[in-house]
Amino acid sequence: MYGEDVLAGDWRRRKVTPEVEAEPDLVVEDADSGFCGAVVGFELGAVVLEDRNGRRRNFPLAPAAFLLDGRPVTLVRPVAGRIEKQRRVTASGSVAVDGVKAQVAKASRIWVEGIHDAALVERIWGDDLRIEGIVVEPLDGIDDLTGAVAAFRPGPARRLGVLVDHLVPGSKESRIVARVTDPNVLVTGHPYVDIWQAVRPERVGLRAWPVIPPGRPWKEGVCAAVGVREPADMWRRVLASVSSYRDVETPLINSMERLIDFVTVFED
Repeated sequence: MYGEDVLAGDWRRRKVTPEVEAEPDLVVEDADSGFCGAVVGFELGAVVLEDRNGRRRNFPLAPAAFLLDGRPVTLVRPVAGRIEKQRRVTASGSVAVDGVKAQVAKASRIWVEGIHDAALVERIWGDDLRIEGIVVEPLDGIDDLTGAVAAFRPGPARRLGVLVDHLVPGSKESRIVARVTDPNVLVTGHPYVDIWQAVRPERVGLRAWPVIPPGRPWKEGVCAAVGVREPADMWRRVLASVSSYRDVETPLINSMERLIDFVTVFED
């Protein structure tokens, strides 16, 4: 009488669902697997999603295959050239603000360990920091961090953020940092021996960063393990592989975001 069983087959995908353009950074959930992530591109007709931990998966653009705000949608590829005009994001993932010029440098600063750290921070967070008027300065190590902080004379309108390499419990770095108690100073760090190691190894063409025995200079050990003659050559390879926050590990991202928030909030 009715012609067919209305409950037979994949009834969910037979419903009419809205089509949504898969814009960069649009966050959706794959309805079948529950994988949730932001749109980062397309490969072989599938959309590529990246979750908050940097894991990427490809999903076919099937009808009603995704959930947006809990509701089924059909993702379609965006019209070429339209997205760039609608919204731009900086390398750090922040929404780019058009027409805003860099501010005159404020008294607050962010210190990092060395010129490589400074270059990597500039590559990812430079646009954000220029708008805020925050200068990043390289240190020559943190052995006299307490003396350097005292000489800086931090205050409510002169805050200081410090990014420390290899900041793990029980390390020499952790003991040095523990001596910094000024409330206008925030010290954060990452667990990597060197800032190079904070770059995702696959971006540099490695399956994993080499394990270097204690007592050997880490950069020299890495170069020997991957067949690069000079650390300067390896550094150019590392820096060239980074274009946004997606190319570095989460601990570095979290530490830098905390520092930026700290030095850009001023007390009266």
